[in-house]
Amino acid sequence: MRILYGVVGEGMGHAMRSRVVLEHLTKQGHEIVVMASGRANAFLQKHFANVNKIHGFHMILEENRFRLGRSVVSNVVQGITGMPENIAAYFKVIRQFSPDLVISDFESWTYVYAQMHRVTIISIDNMQALNRCTHPKEITEGHESSFQLARAFVKSKLPYCDHYMITTFFRPEIRKAKTTLHAPILRPEILAANVRQGDHLLVYQTAEGNDALAKTLAKTKIECRIYGMRRDLKTEEVEGNLRYQPFSEDKFIDDLASSRAVIAGGGFTLMGEAVYLKKPMLSVPIAKQFEQIFNARYLQYLGYGKFAESLDEETTIYNFLDSIEACEARLDSYVQDGNKELFVSLDGLLDRAAGGVL
Repeated sequence: MRILYGVVGEGMGHAMRSRVVLEHLTKQGHEIVVMASGRANAFLQKHFANVNKIHGFHMILEENRFRLGRSVVSNVVQGITGMPENIAAYFKVIRQFSPDLVISDFESWTYVYAQMHRVTIISIDNMQALNRCTHPKEITEGHESSFQLARAFVKSKLPYCDHYMITTFFRPEIRKAKTTLHAPILRPEILAANVRQGDHLLVYQTAEGNDALAKTLAKTKIECRIYGMRRDLKTEEVEGNLRYQPFSEDKFIDDLASSRAVIAGGGFTLMGEAVYLKKPMLSVPIAKQFEQIFNARYLQYLGYGKFAESLDEETTIYNFLDSIEACEARLDSYVQDGNKELFVSLDGLLDRAAGGVL
């Protein structure tokens, strides 16, 4: 089957997850052309042939906050300048490839192509949970307006797909047809990780100059392996119990797999990996980014970790440390057979599409 695969480039989670699905589809013998924006394009080009660059939405973040106004202006300007490249890329796909089916990981241009040419389209991503499921009040309470805005945005992004595969570590009630829930997509490096319980905390924070957090972590006397707070490091820097790390994917995964617990943002990919590896997590989402708040609140709702709006208060980290054993007990019941179930379901959908019954 000829498959056109679209990957949104905002953040690296979509790219890493799509890489796993693309590897499976390639092994199954499908012919694939990929359209990806932003950092996802460069990442996927390292792993696959036929990866094309397309303009996509991006967010501007300052001081761990989503800046809506600046993001809108930047996207309008770059959208105008990138439009000819987008059109040229699509003409090339239409002329040379003529896909039988489209898969979109929250990417709009491939969706538009599918709708314009009446091609079957499957959505694979975690975002659609906002719109296509029902959620308890504990998840949205205090953020009702942000939830409605986020749900409206997700609803408008890829409406009327032939099927929606939602990847999620939680299991809300499905409220819309043509929707199935699946465990988070895990990259092979996570599946192969040497999981054990160490004594250190893995800390992943991309905001530089967070002196208050560093001081609090120092007071805990617990070894903290810290990524992201000091960019462009070439070697490890040690200050007491704080060990600032240069980024290395292999080292990061091993530090995650051997940690006692994790302190990070609200991104879905790392959160899903922490749950799979049974590592309690303190999640501090980007302010005003409801999708991350949504993830973090479900993490806390299920007892797998804690949600905090900021790390300004020392008690936030100490309360999390006190909760680790209880979180470990809840995580002990979490079960996921790698990516097997998702692949079986996807292959079934492709068979139905090939038979004209999807």
